[in-house]
Amino acid sequence: MTPWLLSMLGLVILLMAGDALVRGAVNLSLRLGVPALIVSLTIVAFGTSAPELLIAISAIQDNAPGIALGNVVGSNTANILLVLGIPAMMTTLHTSECDSRKTYVFMIAASVVFIALAFCGTFTLGSGLILLALLGLVLFDMMREARAHRRCGVPDGIVDIDEADPDMPYWRVGLYLLLGLIGLPLGAHLLVENASLIAQEYGVSDTVIGLTLVAVGTSLPELATTVMAARRRQADVALGNVIGSNMFNLLAIVGIATFFGDIPVDPEFLRMDLWVMLGASLLLIPFVFFHVNMTRIWGIALTALYAVYIIAILI
Repeated sequence: MTPWLLSMLGLVILLMAGDALVRGAVNLSLRLGVPALIVSLTIVAFGTSAPELLIAISAIQDNAPGIALGNVVGSNTANILLVLGIPAMMTTLHTSECDSRKTYVFMIAASVVFIALAFCGTFTLGSGLILLALLGLVLFDMMREARAHRRCGVPDGIVDIDEADPDMPYWRVGLYLLLGLIGLPLGAHLLVENASLIAQEYGVSDTVIGLTLVAVGTSLPELATTVMAARRRQADVALGNVIGSNMFNLLAIVGIATFFGDIPVDPEFLRMDLWVMLGASLLLIPFVFFHVNMTRIWGIALTALYAVYIIAILI
């Protein structure tokens, strides 16, 4: 099969796996009595970040650290502008019904710490341990909140989720999650590997590939999951998936990757790309704190901003 056909096959697998992961995550939240937002911040977000982790480790081992860092920074920007923008153009995301303030603050804090460490010039093992320690604190807080929700029973309103079944057997929930967690990285691998082969024919550099093609490719699991969540009117899963995935990208992926080698920071990241990532994150303030719904106009605006960013990189 040609790289073009393999790329399309990867995209199909991503979409199917994204649907399975959303079904599994939502129904797992019902069975455990945990809000879908918390589940999306852990199982869904971590599962959809698997491609970034695999690519970061591979890039360091292949002596291409620009791809590793560009993948993380570019994916976080794409997650907000593209992964939320495209579904919002399809249908309004009712983000006013989501309570993601605390996790959003965690994400901004992780972004600030990440940028501060980047100004040291290189992500070393010490930097990685700092990032992983912060991730441990975030996960501990999430688990503590999840246990508190479970003691209170199933939250009101979750049982009204479209196609959700509070009595779905655990084996079926597990099957959905397994198909999603396996299918997402598999689809992303097929898509990114073959798309990279196509791009390299045009002489594109590793850093640009990391910030654009690889970043968009590894954001496709988040996009697939968010599109399916939007179709099912699950704004909490969509928003929680993006916030959780961005935190995991910054804290876990770079943190784990430093065990395989140092990651030098290209000065271009410090001049523009890190600040674009932080600025994109701050654009979520109206939806998180002021109960604004993400309408089609917002979706068009976010997607347009991402297009401008990509053009600025390529020029």
